[in-house]
Amino acid sequence: MGGYGWCGASVLLEIEKIRKLIEMMVANDLVEISLRDGSEEVSLRRPNSRTETPPAVTVPPAVTAPAAAVASTSDAAEADKDEVELVEIPSPMVGTFYASPDPDSPAFVKPGQDVHAGMVVCILEAMKVFNEIKSEVAGTIERVLVKNAQPVEFAQPLFLVRPL
Repeated sequence: MGGYGWCGASVLLEIEKIRKLIEMMVANDLVEISLRDGSEEVSLRRPNSRTETPPAVTVPPAVTAPAAAVASTSDAAEADKDEVELVEIPSPMVGTFYASPDPDSPAFVKPGQDVHAGMVVCILEAMKVFNEIKSEVAGTIERVLVKNAQPVEFAQPLFLVRPL
């Protein structure tokens, strides 16, 4: 095993400790926690669910014909009515995006599918730990912004949802 200090059993033990820390953070609505024990240090950070709401994105209707530039005022008023605020579901961490629980299963969600708050929409793998990402908004998935097995950054938009 050499001098690495990590063997199979201790890695699982460390992952369980980290999971318990994450559970404590969620239960106590903590945004950040840092712990140090000798030479070991763990820092965890998550979006603040009380103050950080998913940012709203305004998506204008698509213009497909040049004649739209000569639209009447009533057409312009109707176009404004069609403009919809979509809500992003952002990545809560850096990791790898997976649309389904395994390669042989269908995606958790697809465009046009209704979702409710707390529904699993994807999995993010970070440091060999698979984390279920849940929607914080009820609505309809309008767009999936990430491809399967694509790396994602913290706060990167994953989905656009039309809220109910």
